[in-house]
Amino acid sequence: MNYRNCLKILCSISVVCLCCTCMGCSKTKSTGSTSITLNEVAHSVFYAPQYAAIELGYFKEEGIDLTLVTGFGADNVMTSLISDDAQIGLMGSESSIYVYAQGASDYAVNFAQLTQRAGNFLVSRTAEDDFSWENLRGKTILGGRAGGMPQMLLEYILEKNGLTKEDVNIIQNVDFGSTAAAFSSGIADYTVEFEPSATLLEQESAGFVVASLGVESGYVPYTAYCAKKSFLSKNSDVIAAFTRAIQKGLDYCNSHSAEEIAAVIAPQFPENTQNDIAVIVARYQNQDTWKTDTVFSKESFTLLTDILRNCGESDTDVPYEDLVTTTYSKQATAESVSY
Repeated sequence: MNYRNCLKILCSISVVCLCCTCMGCSKTKSTGSTSITLNEVAHSVFYAPQYAAIELGYFKEEGIDLTLVTGFGADNVMTSLISDDAQIGLMGSESSIYVYAQGASDYAVNFAQLTQRAGNFLVSRTAEDDFSWENLRGKTILGGRAGGMPQMLLEYILEKNGLTKEDVNIIQNVDFGSTAAAFSSGIADYTVEFEPSATLLEQESAGFVVASLGVESGYVPYTAYCAKKSFLSKNSDVIAAFTRAIQKGLDYCNSHSAEEIAAVIAPQFPENTQNDIAVIVARYQNQDTWKTDTVFSKESFTLLTDILRNCGESDTDVPYEDLVTTTYSKQATAESVSY
């Protein structure tokens, strides 16, 4: 079953969820804070500003008692959002487009963009100091789910470099969180990995990072925060507070060194040394990964829909005004200070 079909099924069950589940968020009596569950598509240094906001207490400052869970794939995050297991999702915004296009009435609305480049890397089984994308011709790659942002960006880059999906063999049936393990076991010539998985493969001498998809693809609205339309309408103060916390995290990461950021977010990545985390943070900093604000512009949304159309994933005209709100981002930006 492909990505869009999964989301089509989710749309059909969302009506049941509306009838069975409370749409609000709960107050913690002892502290007066609001309990929010955030489901992230992956647990990666790619989202360092979010972890900085957690570890530096920015969510607590905003009166939010945050529970963070990892969905390991945008389809799983959207499932969690639609079923009200989570109130906010961090994932590729293509998911919200698919759900909207299927006719869902209580669709997900994007309210804050976090990253402006792809955060994954191409890992080869052998070191390639003179790497060229032409090297992939006839080779096997562990890719992503059809219709997901990692896979679409890979296809976009292949086409940009004169290759088509027919020129390479892309494996798309390996679970999002299992590609690194599959690669280590000997499957495929290349794999596409987020950090810290890419660095862990290098440390194990199981692979070598040869290219950054973020550099190759240029600026794209890769990941954003979204919530169901009904939740937004009933909890605008919570969304505003959440966005302010993320803006503070962005301010911190855009004004501090890789070493300082690594020291802050290290508790989120116990499997990595602080030095390794700093190396990964620097890698993301150097390619201008994070936005300075969380405003999801119309130009970025149009680029996203063009990518979907070019990949044959969606030919539906989706209104920017329905799927994106910049109200909270602009408020947070206006109040922003550097930390």
